[in-house]
Amino acid sequence: MSIDTAAGSDLKKKAEPQPRSVRVVLLALMIAMLLAMLDNMIIGTAMPTIVGELGGLEHLSWVVTAYTLATAASTPIWGKIGDMYGRKKIFLLSIVIFLIGSALSGMAQDMGQLIGFRAIQGLGAGGLMVGVMAIIGDLIPPRERGKYQGMMAGVMALAMIGGPLVGGTITDHLGWRWSFYINLPLGAVALAMIVTVLHLPAVERTKSKVDYLGAALLTVGITSIVLVTTWGGTEYAWSSAVIMELIAIGVVTLTAFVYVQTKAPEPILPLHIFRNRNFSLMQVIGFLTGFVMFGAVLFLPLYQQSVQGASATNSGLLLLPMLLSMMVVSLIAGRVTTNTGRYKIFPIMGSALMVVGLFLLAQMDVETSRLTSGVYMAVLGAGMGFLMQITMLVAQNSAEPRDMGVASSSTTLFRTLGSSFGVAIMGALFTSKVQEEMAARGGDAVTQKSAQLDAASLAKLPDAAREAYQIAVSSGTHVAFVLAGSVAVIGFLAAFFVKEVPLRGAGPEKAGAADKGAAPSGGDTAAQSA
Repeated sequence: MSIDTAAGSDLKKKAEPQPRSVRVVLLALMIAMLLAMLDNMIIGTAMPTIVGELGGLEHLSWVVTAYTLATAASTPIWGKIGDMYGRKKIFLLSIVIFLIGSALSGMAQDMGQLIGFRAIQGLGAGGLMVGVMAIIGDLIPPRERGKYQGMMAGVMALAMIGGPLVGGTITDHLGWRWSFYINLPLGAVALAMIVTVLHLPAVERTKSKVDYLGAALLTVGITSIVLVTTWGGTEYAWSSAVIMELIAIGVVTLTAFVYVQTKAPEPILPLHIFRNRNFSLMQVIGFLTGFVMFGAVLFLPLYQQSVQGASATNSGLLLLPMLLSMMVVSLIAGRVTTNTGRYKIFPIMGSALMVVGLFLLAQMDVETSRLTSGVYMAVLGAGMGFLMQITMLVAQNSAEPRDMGVASSSTTLFRTLGSSFGVAIMGALFTSKVQEEMAARGGDAVTQKSAQLDAASLAKLPDAAREAYQIAVSSGTHVAFVLAGSVAVIGFLAAFFVKEVPLRGAGPEKAGAADKGAAPSGGDTAAQSA
Protein backbone atom coordinates (compact mmCIF):
# COMPACT_ATOMS: atom_id res chain seq x y z
CA MET A 1 0.00 0.00 0.00
CA SER A 2 3.00 2.33 0.42
CA ILE A 3 4.91 4.19 -2.26
CA ASP A 4 8.66 3.81 -2.08
CA THR A 5 9.81 6.28 0.54
CA ALA A 6 13.09 7.02 -1.22
CA ALA A 7 11.14 8.37 -4.17
CA GLY A 8 8.48 10.01 -2.03
CA SER A 9 9.91 13.49 -2.29
CA ASP A 10 10.23 13.35 -6.10
CA LEU A 11 6.77 11.85 -6.41
CA LYS A 12 5.29 14.71 -4.43
CA LYS A 13 6.98 17.27 -6.63
CA LYS A 14 5.90 15.57 -9.85
CA ALA A 15 2.42 14.72 -8.61
CA GLU A 16 1.51 18.02 -7.03
CA PRO A 17 -2.08 18.41 -8.19
CA GLN A 18 -2.86 21.30 -10.43
CA PRO A 19 -6.30 22.82 -9.75
CA ARG A 20 -7.06 22.81 -13.46
CA SER A 21 -6.21 19.11 -13.79
CA VAL A 22 -8.38 18.23 -10.80
CA ARG A 23 -11.26 20.23 -12.27
CA VAL A 24 -10.91 18.42 -15.60
CA VAL A 25 -10.94 15.04 -13.86
CA LEU A 26 -13.96 16.04 -11.80
CA LEU A 27 -15.75 17.19 -14.95
CA ALA A 28 -15.12 13.77 -16.52
CA LEU A 29 -16.33 12.04 -13.36
CA MET A 30 -19.49 14.16 -13.29
CA ILE A 31 -20.20 13.21 -16.93
CA ALA A 32 -19.89 9.53 -15.99
CA MET A 33 -22.14 10.07 -12.96
CA LEU A 34 -24.67 11.85 -15.16
CA LEU A 35 -24.70 8.90 -17.57
CA ALA A 36 -25.62 6.48 -14.79
CA MET A 37 -28.32 8.71 -13.27
CA LEU A 38 -29.83 10.09 -16.46
CA ASP A 39 -30.37 6.81 -18.27
CA ASN A 40 -33.48 5.43 -16.56
CA MET A 41 -35.19 8.83 -16.60
CA ILE A 42 -34.65 9.29 -20.33
CA ILE A 43 -35.77 5.74 -21.10
CA GLY A 44 -38.93 6.08 -19.02
CA THR A 45 -40.18 8.80 -21.36
CA ALA A 46 -39.35 6.74 -24.45
CA MET A 47 -40.98 3.49 -23.26
CA PRO A 48 -44.42 3.99 -24.91
CA THR A 49 -42.71 4.50 -28.28
CA ILE A 50 -40.40 1.52 -27.73
CA VAL A 51 -43.34 -0.77 -26.95
CA GLY A 52 -45.18 0.54 -30.00
CA GLU A 53 -42.32 -0.52 -32.27
CA LEU A 54 -40.96 -3.66 -30.59
CA GLY A 55 -44.14 -4.97 -28.96
CA GLY A 56 -43.81 -7.13 -25.85
CA LEU A 57 -45.96 -4.99 -23.57
CA GLU A 58 -46.15 -7.84 -21.05
CA HIS A 59 -42.36 -7.62 -20.59
CA LEU A 60 -42.24 -3.84 -20.30
CA SER A 61 -41.29 -3.74 -16.62
CA TRP A 62 -38.24 -5.91 -17.28
CA VAL A 63 -36.61 -3.15 -19.33
CA VAL A 64 -36.18 -1.21 -16.07
CA THR A 65 -35.91 -4.22 -13.74
CA ALA A 66 -33.03 -5.85 -15.69
CA TYR A 67 -31.04 -2.61 -15.49
CA THR A 68 -31.78 -2.12 -11.78
CA LEU A 69 -30.92 -5.72 -10.90
CA ALA A 70 -27.60 -5.66 -12.76
CA THR A 71 -26.67 -2.31 -11.22
CA ALA A 72 -27.48 -3.31 -7.64
CA ALA A 73 -25.89 -6.77 -7.85
CA SER A 74 -22.65 -5.54 -9.43
CA THR A 75 -22.12 -2.47 -7.24
CA PRO A 76 -20.20 -4.13 -4.37
CA ILE A 77 -18.17 -6.26 -6.78
CA TRP A 78 -16.99 -3.22 -8.75
CA GLY A 79 -15.94 -1.53 -5.51
CA LYS A 80 -13.89 -4.49 -4.37
CA ILE A 81 -12.08 -5.24 -7.63
CA GLY A 82 -11.24 -1.54 -7.89
CA ASP A 83 -9.55 -1.79 -4.49
CA MET A 84 -7.72 -4.95 -5.56
CA TYR A 85 -6.60 -4.22 -9.10
CA GLY A 86 -6.48 -0.46 -9.45
CA ARG A 87 -9.23 2.12 -9.56
CA LYS A 88 -8.60 3.74 -12.93
CA LYS A 89 -8.59 0.71 -15.22
CA ILE A 90 -11.61 -0.85 -13.50
CA PHE A 91 -13.51 2.43 -13.83
CA LEU A 92 -12.63 2.67 -17.51
CA LEU A 93 -13.83 -0.91 -17.97
CA SER A 94 -17.19 -0.06 -16.39
CA ILE A 95 -17.61 2.90 -18.78
CA VAL A 96 -16.80 0.71 -21.78
CA ILE A 97 -19.32 -1.95 -20.68
CA PHE A 98 -21.97 0.73 -20.15
CA LEU A 99 -21.37 2.17 -23.62
CA ILE A 100 -21.46 -1.29 -25.24
CA GLY A 101 -24.77 -1.95 -23.49
CA SER A 102 -26.07 1.44 -24.68
CA ALA A 103 -25.09 0.78 -28.31
CA LEU A 104 -26.60 -2.71 -28.28
CA SER A 105 -29.81 -1.44 -26.63
CA GLY A 106 -30.17 1.12 -29.41
CA MET A 107 -29.86 -1.66 -32.00
CA ALA A 108 -32.31 -4.06 -30.29
CA GLN A 109 -34.83 -5.67 -32.67
CA ASP A 110 -37.23 -7.11 -30.10
CA MET A 111 -38.10 -6.76 -26.43
CA GLY A 112 -36.04 -9.81 -25.40
CA GLN A 113 -32.89 -8.33 -26.91
CA LEU A 114 -33.56 -4.97 -25.32
CA ILE A 115 -33.95 -6.53 -21.86
CA GLY A 116 -30.69 -8.47 -22.24
CA PHE A 117 -28.77 -5.45 -23.49
CA ARG A 118 -30.20 -3.31 -20.67
CA ALA A 119 -28.74 -5.82 -18.21
CA ILE A 120 -25.31 -5.28 -19.81
CA GLN A 121 -25.83 -1.55 -19.54
CA GLY A 122 -26.82 -1.89 -15.86
CA LEU A 123 -23.71 -3.97 -15.20
CA GLY A 124 -21.56 -1.07 -16.39
CA ALA A 125 -23.68 1.47 -14.51
CA GLY A 126 -22.94 -0.33 -11.24
CA GLY A 127 -19.27 0.53 -11.70
CA LEU A 128 -19.88 4.12 -12.79
CA MET A 129 -21.30 5.42 -9.52
CA VAL A 130 -18.87 3.47 -7.34
CA GLY A 131 -15.92 4.49 -9.49
CA VAL A 132 -16.84 8.17 -9.34
CA MET A 133 -17.18 8.17 -5.55
CA ALA A 134 -14.05 6.08 -4.92
CA ILE A 135 -11.86 8.14 -7.28
CA ILE A 136 -13.04 11.35 -5.64
CA GLY A 137 -12.15 9.68 -2.34
CA ASP A 138 -8.65 8.98 -3.70
CA LEU A 139 -8.14 12.41 -5.25
CA ILE A 140 -9.51 14.74 -2.62
CA PRO A 141 -9.03 14.47 1.16
CA PRO A 142 -12.28 14.33 3.18
CA ARG A 143 -11.65 17.79 4.62
CA GLU A 144 -11.59 19.27 1.11
CA ARG A 145 -14.27 17.04 -0.38
CA GLY A 146 -17.19 18.99 1.04
CA LYS A 147 -16.72 21.88 -1.38
CA TYR A 148 -17.61 19.55 -4.26
CA GLN A 149 -20.88 18.35 -2.73
CA GLY A 150 -22.89 21.00 -4.53
CA MET A 151 -21.48 19.83 -7.87
CA MET A 152 -22.65 16.25 -7.22
CA ALA A 153 -26.04 17.41 -5.97
CA GLY A 154 -26.33 19.58 -9.07
CA VAL A 155 -25.71 16.59 -11.35
CA MET A 156 -28.44 14.67 -9.50
CA ALA A 157 -30.88 17.57 -9.86
CA LEU A 158 -29.99 17.97 -13.55
CA ALA A 159 -30.67 14.27 -14.16
CA MET A 160 -34.04 14.31 -12.39
CA ILE A 161 -35.25 17.54 -13.98
CA GLY A 162 -33.70 17.15 -17.41
CA GLY A 163 -34.18 13.41 -17.88
CA PRO A 164 -37.87 13.42 -18.84
CA LEU A 165 -37.46 16.58 -20.94
CA VAL A 166 -34.43 15.24 -22.83
CA GLY A 167 -36.04 11.83 -23.25
CA GLY A 168 -39.21 13.32 -24.71
CA THR A 169 -37.33 15.64 -27.06
CA ILE A 170 -35.01 12.91 -28.35
CA THR A 171 -37.86 10.44 -28.85
CA ASP A 172 -40.00 12.97 -30.70
CA HIS A 173 -37.30 14.29 -33.03
CA LEU A 174 -34.64 11.58 -33.40
CA GLY A 175 -36.41 8.35 -32.46
CA TRP A 176 -36.26 6.19 -29.32
CA ARG A 177 -32.98 4.52 -30.33
CA TRP A 178 -31.17 7.81 -29.77
CA SER A 179 -32.25 7.65 -26.13
CA PHE A 180 -29.47 5.04 -25.90
CA TYR A 181 -27.11 6.39 -28.55
CA ILE A 182 -26.89 9.76 -26.76
CA ASN A 183 -24.72 8.02 -24.16
CA LEU A 184 -22.00 7.26 -26.71
CA PRO A 185 -20.59 10.76 -27.37
CA LEU A 186 -20.87 11.70 -23.69
CA GLY A 187 -19.15 8.49 -22.65
CA ALA A 188 -16.42 8.95 -25.26
CA VAL A 189 -15.64 12.42 -23.89
CA ALA A 190 -15.47 11.04 -20.33
CA LEU A 191 -13.20 8.18 -21.46
CA ALA A 192 -10.81 10.49 -23.29
CA MET A 193 -10.57 12.92 -20.38
CA ILE A 194 -10.00 10.19 -17.79
CA VAL A 195 -7.38 8.37 -19.87
CA THR A 196 -5.35 11.55 -20.48
CA VAL A 197 -5.75 13.48 -17.22
CA LEU A 198 -6.45 11.04 -14.38
CA HIS A 199 -3.28 9.69 -12.77
CA LEU A 200 -3.60 7.69 -9.56
CA PRO A 201 -0.63 6.42 -7.54
CA ALA A 202 0.78 2.98 -8.26
CA VAL A 203 0.14 0.95 -5.15
CA GLU A 204 0.89 -2.58 -4.11
CA ARG A 205 -2.17 -4.75 -4.57
CA THR A 206 -2.99 -8.03 -2.89
CA LYS A 207 -2.21 -11.24 -4.75
CA SER A 208 -5.32 -12.94 -3.37
CA LYS A 209 -7.97 -14.03 -5.84
CA VAL A 210 -11.42 -12.51 -6.08
CA ASP A 211 -13.89 -14.05 -3.65
CA TYR A 212 -16.02 -15.63 -6.38
CA LEU A 213 -18.21 -17.61 -3.96
CA GLY A 214 -18.97 -14.51 -1.93
CA ALA A 215 -19.68 -12.54 -5.11
CA ALA A 216 -22.10 -15.22 -6.34
CA LEU A 217 -23.94 -15.43 -2.99
CA LEU A 218 -24.21 -11.66 -2.73
CA THR A 219 -25.47 -11.38 -6.30
CA VAL A 220 -28.21 -13.96 -5.69
CA GLY A 221 -29.16 -12.36 -2.37
CA ILE A 222 -29.40 -8.82 -3.76
CA THR A 223 -31.28 -10.05 -6.83
CA SER A 224 -33.83 -11.79 -4.59
CA ILE A 225 -34.33 -8.63 -2.49
CA VAL A 226 -34.79 -6.39 -5.53
CA LEU A 227 -37.23 -8.84 -7.14
CA VAL A 228 -39.27 -9.06 -3.93
CA THR A 229 -39.55 -5.27 -3.75
CA THR A 230 -40.22 -4.98 -7.50
CA TRP A 231 -42.78 -7.79 -7.86
CA GLY A 232 -44.42 -7.74 -4.43
CA GLY A 233 -47.93 -6.34 -4.60
CA THR A 234 -47.75 -5.80 -8.38
CA GLU A 235 -46.79 -8.88 -10.39
CA TYR A 236 -47.50 -11.19 -7.44
CA ALA A 237 -49.35 -10.91 -4.14
CA TRP A 238 -47.10 -10.39 -1.12
CA SER A 239 -48.25 -13.75 0.26
CA SER A 240 -47.76 -15.64 -3.02
CA ALA A 241 -45.45 -18.64 -3.30
CA VAL A 242 -43.09 -16.79 -5.66
CA ILE A 243 -42.52 -13.92 -3.21
CA MET A 244 -42.11 -16.31 -0.26
CA GLU A 245 -39.58 -18.36 -2.22
CA LEU A 246 -37.62 -15.25 -3.16
CA ILE A 247 -37.57 -14.12 0.48
CA ALA A 248 -36.31 -17.55 1.55
CA ILE A 249 -33.61 -17.55 -1.13
CA GLY A 250 -32.54 -14.07 -0.11
CA VAL A 251 -32.30 -14.93 3.60
CA VAL A 252 -30.38 -18.17 3.00
CA THR A 253 -27.90 -16.74 0.49
CA LEU A 254 -27.19 -13.58 2.47
CA THR A 255 -26.67 -15.61 5.66
CA ALA A 256 -24.27 -17.86 3.76
CA PHE A 257 -22.58 -14.75 2.32
CA VAL A 258 -21.89 -13.35 5.80
CA TYR A 259 -20.33 -16.68 6.84
CA VAL A 260 -18.17 -16.86 3.70
CA GLN A 261 -16.92 -13.31 4.31
CA THR A 262 -15.49 -14.38 7.66
CA LYS A 263 -13.37 -17.05 5.92
CA ALA A 264 -12.37 -15.44 2.60
CA PRO A 265 -8.77 -14.09 2.32
CA GLU A 266 -10.02 -11.08 0.34
CA PRO A 267 -13.78 -10.75 1.07
CA ILE A 268 -16.06 -8.84 -1.29
CA LEU A 269 -17.50 -6.94 1.66
CA PRO A 270 -15.04 -7.02 4.59
CA LEU A 271 -17.13 -7.23 7.74
CA HIS A 272 -14.52 -5.42 9.81
CA ILE A 273 -15.54 -2.08 8.29
CA PHE A 274 -18.94 -2.43 9.96
CA ARG A 275 -17.25 -2.46 13.38
CA ASN A 276 -16.70 1.24 12.88
CA ARG A 277 -19.66 2.98 14.45
CA ASN A 278 -19.74 5.92 12.08
CA PHE A 279 -19.54 3.68 9.02
CA SER A 280 -22.44 1.50 10.16
CA LEU A 281 -24.55 4.54 11.07
CA MET A 282 -23.96 6.03 7.62
CA GLN A 283 -25.25 2.82 6.02
CA VAL A 284 -28.44 3.08 8.12
CA ILE A 285 -28.93 6.77 7.34
CA GLY A 286 -28.12 6.23 3.64
CA PHE A 287 -30.65 3.39 3.44
CA LEU A 288 -33.34 5.59 5.00
CA THR A 289 -32.47 8.55 2.76
CA GLY A 290 -32.85 6.32 -0.31
CA PHE A 291 -36.14 5.00 1.08
CA VAL A 292 -37.53 8.52 1.45
CA MET A 293 -36.07 10.19 -1.62
CA PHE A 294 -37.13 7.76 -4.31
CA GLY A 295 -40.55 7.32 -2.73
CA ALA A 296 -40.99 11.09 -2.85
CA VAL A 297 -39.79 11.26 -6.47
CA LEU A 298 -42.43 8.66 -7.36
CA PHE A 299 -45.45 10.04 -5.50
CA LEU A 300 -45.02 13.81 -5.70
CA PRO A 301 -45.41 14.04 -9.52
CA LEU A 302 -48.29 11.54 -9.30
CA TYR A 303 -50.07 13.71 -6.75
CA GLN A 304 -49.47 16.93 -8.69
CA GLN A 305 -50.63 15.43 -11.97
CA SER A 306 -53.69 13.66 -10.56
CA VAL A 307 -54.85 16.16 -7.95
CA GLN A 308 -53.37 19.51 -8.92
CA GLY A 309 -53.80 19.02 -12.68
CA ALA A 310 -50.15 19.55 -13.62
CA SER A 311 -48.88 18.47 -17.03
CA ALA A 312 -47.12 15.12 -17.24
CA THR A 313 -44.93 16.40 -20.08
CA ASN A 314 -42.89 18.58 -17.72
CA SER A 315 -43.03 16.18 -14.79
CA GLY A 316 -39.37 16.73 -13.94
CA LEU A 317 -40.04 20.41 -13.31
CA LEU A 318 -42.60 19.50 -10.64
CA LEU A 319 -39.74 18.46 -8.38
CA LEU A 320 -37.82 21.71 -8.86
CA PRO A 321 -38.46 23.15 -5.35
CA MET A 322 -37.16 19.96 -3.72
CA LEU A 323 -34.16 19.57 -6.02
CA LEU A 324 -33.04 23.20 -5.92
CA SER A 325 -33.31 23.23 -2.15
CA MET A 326 -31.32 20.02 -1.97
CA MET A 327 -28.60 21.41 -4.25
CA VAL A 328 -28.22 24.75 -2.42
CA VAL A 329 -28.18 23.20 1.05
CA SER A 330 -25.71 20.53 -0.04
CA LEU A 331 -23.39 23.23 -1.37
CA ILE A 332 -23.61 25.22 1.88
CA ALA A 333 -23.08 22.14 4.06
CA GLY A 334 -20.06 21.16 1.96
CA ARG A 335 -18.45 24.59 2.29
CA VAL A 336 -19.01 24.66 6.04
CA THR A 337 -17.58 21.15 6.38
CA THR A 338 -14.49 22.15 4.40
CA ASN A 339 -13.94 25.34 6.40
CA THR A 340 -14.53 23.87 9.86
CA GLY A 341 -13.90 20.15 9.49
CA ARG A 342 -17.07 19.52 11.51
CA TYR A 343 -20.08 17.62 10.24
CA LYS A 344 -22.06 15.92 13.02
CA ILE A 345 -24.67 18.68 13.07
CA PHE A 346 -25.59 18.02 9.42
CA PRO A 347 -26.94 14.45 9.80
CA ILE A 348 -29.00 15.68 12.76
CA MET A 349 -30.34 18.75 10.96
CA GLY A 350 -30.90 16.80 7.74
CA SER A 351 -32.82 14.01 9.45
CA ALA A 352 -34.92 16.50 11.42
CA LEU A 353 -35.85 18.50 8.31
CA MET A 354 -36.59 15.29 6.42
CA VAL A 355 -39.02 14.19 9.14
CA VAL A 356 -40.70 17.63 9.20
CA GLY A 357 -40.91 17.81 5.40
CA LEU A 358 -42.47 14.35 5.11
CA PHE A 359 -45.12 15.03 7.73
CA LEU A 360 -45.90 18.36 6.03
CA LEU A 361 -46.32 16.55 2.71
CA ALA A 362 -48.61 14.07 4.45
CA GLN A 363 -51.01 16.96 5.11
CA MET A 364 -51.64 17.64 1.41
CA ASP A 365 -55.19 17.18 0.16
CA VAL A 366 -57.31 18.20 -2.84
CA GLU A 367 -57.28 21.84 -1.68
CA THR A 368 -53.51 22.19 -1.32
CA SER A 369 -52.04 24.79 -3.68
CA ARG A 370 -48.93 24.26 -5.77
CA LEU A 371 -47.17 27.01 -3.79
CA THR A 372 -47.87 25.25 -0.49
CA SER A 373 -46.77 21.85 -1.77
CA GLY A 374 -43.66 23.53 -3.24
CA VAL A 375 -42.73 24.92 0.19
CA TYR A 376 -43.21 21.48 1.74
CA MET A 377 -41.01 19.94 -0.94
CA ALA A 378 -38.32 22.57 -0.30
CA VAL A 379 -38.22 21.56 3.38
CA LEU A 380 -37.78 17.90 2.42
CA GLY A 381 -35.14 18.84 -0.15
CA ALA A 382 -33.18 20.81 2.47
CA GLY A 383 -33.13 17.74 4.70
CA MET A 384 -31.87 15.52 1.90
CA GLY A 385 -29.30 18.16 0.94
CA PHE A 386 -27.70 17.84 4.38
CA LEU A 387 -27.63 14.05 4.06
CA MET A 388 -26.96 13.00 0.45
CA GLN A 389 -23.20 13.62 0.31
CA ILE A 390 -22.42 13.69 4.04
CA THR A 391 -23.25 9.99 4.29
CA MET A 392 -20.67 9.14 1.62
CA LEU A 393 -18.11 11.57 3.06
CA VAL A 394 -18.28 10.17 6.61
CA ALA A 395 -18.37 6.56 5.38
CA GLN A 396 -15.21 7.09 3.32
CA ASN A 397 -13.50 8.92 6.19
CA SER A 398 -14.34 5.97 8.46
CA ALA A 399 -12.68 3.35 6.23
CA GLU A 400 -9.02 2.70 5.55
CA PRO A 401 -7.76 3.96 2.18
CA ARG A 402 -7.34 0.38 0.93
CA ASP A 403 -11.08 -0.11 1.47
CA MET A 404 -12.16 3.10 -0.29
CA GLY A 405 -13.93 1.22 -3.08
CA VAL A 406 -15.72 -1.08 -0.63
CA ALA A 407 -16.83 1.89 1.50
CA SER A 408 -18.14 3.71 -1.57
CA SER A 409 -19.92 0.66 -2.99
CA SER A 410 -21.49 -0.27 0.35
CA THR A 411 -22.92 3.21 0.81
CA THR A 412 -24.23 3.23 -2.76
CA LEU A 413 -25.70 -0.26 -2.35
CA PHE A 414 -27.52 0.54 0.90
CA ARG A 415 -29.00 3.68 -0.66
CA THR A 416 -30.12 1.64 -3.69
CA LEU A 417 -31.71 -1.03 -1.50
CA GLY A 418 -33.40 1.69 0.53
CA SER A 419 -34.93 3.12 -2.64
CA SER A 420 -36.19 -0.34 -3.65
CA PHE A 421 -37.85 -0.88 -0.28
CA GLY A 422 -39.21 2.68 -0.23
CA VAL A 423 -40.86 2.44 -3.62
CA ALA A 424 -42.25 -1.05 -2.85
CA ILE A 425 -43.64 -0.40 0.63
CA MET A 426 -44.91 3.12 0.00
CA GLY A 427 -46.36 1.89 -3.31
CA ALA A 428 -48.19 -0.98 -1.62
CA LEU A 429 -49.70 1.34 0.99
CA PHE A 430 -50.65 3.90 -1.64
CA THR A 431 -52.33 1.34 -3.90
CA SER A 432 -54.24 -0.25 -1.02
CA LYS A 433 -55.49 3.13 0.24
CA VAL A 434 -56.52 4.38 -3.20
CA GLN A 435 -58.47 1.22 -3.97
CA GLU A 436 -60.08 1.28 -0.51
CA GLU A 437 -61.18 4.90 -0.96
CA MET A 438 -62.47 4.28 -4.48
CA ALA A 439 -64.44 1.25 -3.30
CA ALA A 440 -66.00 3.33 -0.53
CA ARG A 441 -67.07 5.92 -3.11
CA GLY A 442 -68.39 3.38 -5.59
CA GLY A 443 -65.63 3.97 -8.13
CA ASP A 444 -63.61 0.80 -7.62
CA ALA A 445 -64.08 -0.20 -11.28
CA VAL A 446 -61.82 2.72 -12.19
CA THR A 447 -58.86 1.26 -10.27
CA GLN A 448 -59.35 -2.47 -10.74
CA LYS A 449 -56.17 -2.85 -12.80
CA SER A 450 -54.04 -0.08 -11.33
CA ALA A 451 -54.25 2.55 -8.64
CA GLN A 452 -52.30 4.94 -10.90
CA LEU A 453 -54.01 6.55 -13.88
CA ASP A 454 -52.24 8.56 -16.53
CA ALA A 455 -53.41 12.01 -17.60
CA ALA A 456 -55.26 10.68 -20.65
CA SER A 457 -57.20 8.10 -18.62
CA LEU A 458 -58.01 10.65 -15.93
CA ALA A 459 -59.40 13.13 -18.48
CA LYS A 460 -61.86 10.52 -19.78
CA LEU A 461 -63.45 9.91 -16.38
CA PRO A 462 -66.83 11.43 -15.47
CA ASP A 463 -66.56 14.40 -13.12
CA ALA A 464 -67.77 12.41 -10.08
CA ALA A 465 -65.34 9.56 -10.70
CA ARG A 466 -62.46 11.97 -11.29
CA GLU A 467 -63.22 13.82 -8.06
CA ALA A 468 -63.40 10.54 -6.16
CA TYR A 469 -60.07 9.48 -7.64
CA GLN A 470 -58.42 12.77 -6.66
CA ILE A 471 -59.61 12.35 -3.08
CA ALA A 472 -58.37 8.77 -3.10
CA VAL A 473 -54.93 9.82 -4.41
CA SER A 474 -54.71 12.46 -1.67
CA SER A 475 -55.48 9.79 0.92
CA GLY A 476 -52.94 7.43 -0.66
CA THR A 477 -50.15 10.01 -0.63
CA HIS A 478 -51.06 10.85 2.98
CA VAL A 479 -50.46 7.30 4.25
CA ALA A 480 -47.35 6.91 2.07
CA PHE A 481 -45.73 10.04 3.50
CA VAL A 482 -46.80 9.24 7.06
CA LEU A 483 -44.96 5.93 6.68
CA ALA A 484 -41.90 7.66 5.19
CA GLY A 485 -41.90 10.22 8.02
CA SER A 486 -42.09 7.48 10.63
CA VAL A 487 -39.18 5.65 9.01
CA ALA A 488 -37.17 8.89 8.83
CA VAL A 489 -37.45 9.24 12.62
CA ILE A 490 -35.11 6.25 12.88
CA GLY A 491 -32.52 8.19 10.89
CA PHE A 492 -32.96 11.20 13.18
CA LEU A 493 -32.27 9.04 16.24
CA ALA A 494 -29.29 7.34 14.54
CA ALA A 495 -27.72 10.73 13.72
CA PHE A 496 -27.25 11.52 17.42
CA PHE A 497 -24.87 8.55 17.77
CA VAL A 498 -22.51 9.79 15.03
CA LYS A 499 -19.09 10.55 16.49
CA GLU A 500 -17.38 13.78 15.42
CA VAL A 501 -14.10 12.36 14.09
CA PRO A 502 -11.72 14.87 12.45
CA LEU A 503 -11.79 14.64 8.68
CA ARG A 504 -8.49 13.69 7.08
CA GLY A 505 -6.95 16.77 5.59
CA ALA A 506 -4.55 17.54 2.80
CA GLY A 507 -1.46 16.87 4.90
CA PRO A 508 -0.25 13.68 6.56
CA GLU A 509 -1.92 12.89 9.83
CA LYS A 510 0.02 12.57 13.02
CA ALA A 511 0.58 9.13 14.38
CA GLY A 512 -2.25 7.99 16.51
CA ALA A 513 -4.63 10.57 15.12
CA ALA A 514 -7.02 7.90 14.01
CA ASP A 515 -9.27 6.41 16.61
CA LYS A 516 -12.12 3.97 16.60
CA GLY A 517 -14.15 6.26 14.42
CA ALA A 518 -11.41 7.20 11.95
CA ALA A 519 -9.13 5.44 9.55
CA PRO A 520 -5.47 6.23 9.00
CA SER A 521 -4.85 8.68 6.22
CA GLY A 522 -3.99 7.38 2.81
CA GLY A 523 -1.52 10.18 2.22
CA ASP A 524 -1.76 13.76 1.16
CA THR A 525 -3.54 15.20 -1.80
CA ALA A 526 -0.43 15.18 -3.90
CA ALA A 527 0.16 11.49 -3.56
CA GLN A 528 -3.48 10.63 -3.98
CA SER A 529 -3.80 12.60 -7.18
CA ALA A 530 -0.59 11.35 -8.70
